[in-house]
Amino acid sequence: MKISENKVVSLTYELKLNNENGELIQKVEKDKPFVYLFGIGGLLPVFEKSLEGLGVGETFSFGLSPDEGYGQYNEEAIVALDKNIFEVDGQIDDEMLQMGKIIPMQNEHGQPLNGVVVGLEGDKVTMDFNHPLAGKHLHFTGEILEVRKASTEELNHGHAHGPEGHHHH
Repeated sequence: MKISENKVVSLTYELKLNNENGELIQKVEKDKPFVYLFGIGGLLPVFEKSLEGLGVGETFSFGLSPDEGYGQYNEEAIVALDKNIFEVDGQIDDEMLQMGKIIPMQNEHGQPLNGVVVGLEGDKVTMDFNHPLAGKHLHFTGEILEVRKASTEELNHGHAHGPEGHHHH
């Protein structure tokens, strides 16, 4: 069976920076494969397009430009915020406001986003809201482990279920 819309796909992969160092970003192995419902738009479009038509046992290797991946690095996504917005019950948790710390927040529309603390000065906290892989050239390699038809329940829920009934990523 080949990968196509409404198929559940299990695969392994390595994600590396596509540069001279080839720094490993993420590795998914056979004992805990990545399992997803193909064709519902939950993955990067070029990632899905690169896997379409592959079958069990086939391998893949492809790169993504920043525009195909997580976008260009945006200097405007670095924002200085008033320290008082981090208060909880009138107190600021100094453990939370550490350089490099990832803090879950919400934008003005209430949508969740993560910010990284990149600066602390006086009553200001500078946060970087770029995706950690923004501006990066990426390279994926891996192998297709399983391709099967999605169940009606999986199609209705919009995601793959594992052997025990549910598989949440």
